[in-house]
Amino acid sequence: MNTILSLSYAIQDFIDQGGPVLWVIFAACLLLWLLILERAWFIRISWPRRARKLVATWNARGDCCSWRAKKIREATVSQVKMELHALLPLIQMLVALCPLLGLLGTVLGMIGVFEVIAVSGNDDAQAMARGVYRATIPTMAGLVVALTGIYFTVRLRRLADRETSHLMDALTLHAAPAKGVR
Repeated sequence: MNTILSLSYAIQDFIDQGGPVLWVIFAACLLLWLLILERAWFIRISWPRRARKLVATWNARGDCCSWRAKKIREATVSQVKMELHALLPLIQMLVALCPLLGLLGTVLGMIGVFEVIAVSGNDDAQAMARGVYRATIPTMAGLVVALTGIYFTVRLRRLADRETSHLMDALTLHAAPAKGVR
């Protein structure tokens, strides 16, 4: 219990030092991870069941070789690709946004440093160093969120591409068996 309380104080101190932009970075981080977890859940848990149904429906078709069947297959694969890649552009946008938010926090922090210089001159080196330290915290936070997000964005894209490829392989174009022939 005491450890949780001290961790809570440390986080609050970190946010106080970093300024209000850290709250925005935290919100972006939370949204980013919710989207990443949703995509991971969909690809790992929900998608395999859906893929089995699509393959079973395709194999139950009487015609899997005609021009029309090829177009249905293309449309199905295209739709599946869109489903598997859904939300990835939003995740990428959040990954790109986090360092920019960190930079905004740094600029706001440096404005505070320049205010200290304007008020007290160059005499208060400790106040300037404290201000520069506080100004770099949002940049660090934005970069940490972005770096972790980049890894999982690439991983999710590869998983989605792999599952699309597997479905394309499973939806084979074959002629229907002749009637009466076993």
